[in-house]
Amino acid sequence: MYVMPQASVLPYEGKTPKIGKDSFLANGAHLIGDLIAGQDCSFWFNTVVRADCNYIRIGDRTNVQDGTIVHVTNGTGPTFIGSDVTIGHQATIHACTIKDFVLVGMSATILDGAVINNHSFIAAGSVITPGKEFPEGVMIMGSPARAVRDLTEKELKFLEVSRNNYLHYKKNYYDQCQQK
Repeated sequence: MYVMPQASVLPYEGKTPKIGKDSFLANGAHLIGDLIAGQDCSFWFNTVVRADCNYIRIGDRTNVQDGTIVHVTNGTGPTFIGSDVTIGHQATIHACTIKDFVLVGMSATILDGAVINNHSFIAAGSVITPGKEFPEGVMIMGSPARAVRDLTEKELKFLEVSRNNYLHYKKNYYDQCQQK
């Protein structure tokens, strides 16, 4: 794992985040408390993943982009984020479940108890209301959000492209930091 100098991994009430091999934390990323994240994850500039009053679990190859907040609800709402998930800039992820191969658009908000199933795409600015569950393989958009259609083959492939782009960016940043 590579942690840039102005990023932090902080314990809270005796629990310290556990971050998988080959992960990357950019400056301003703050990971706190009862967090377990898998391999090849990236936490970009000014993200906050705060597992203080409940726990957060994140799978492999997931990227949490600039300005995103991931949090929980005291006693009732942990957060689960699967593998191969792309979370766009300034998203708010709160006490919900996001399964594998999901793209969360910029400034989207996903609230307590919501479930986003595999191979789904949440449009930028969408608001997922508490307790809402969506089927697999759909385009989700609006405020309040709703499933508007099934994803096209091109969109399904883009979920992998997006993940791969961030694996590439992570490696480039890591390599550049190692050269200094």
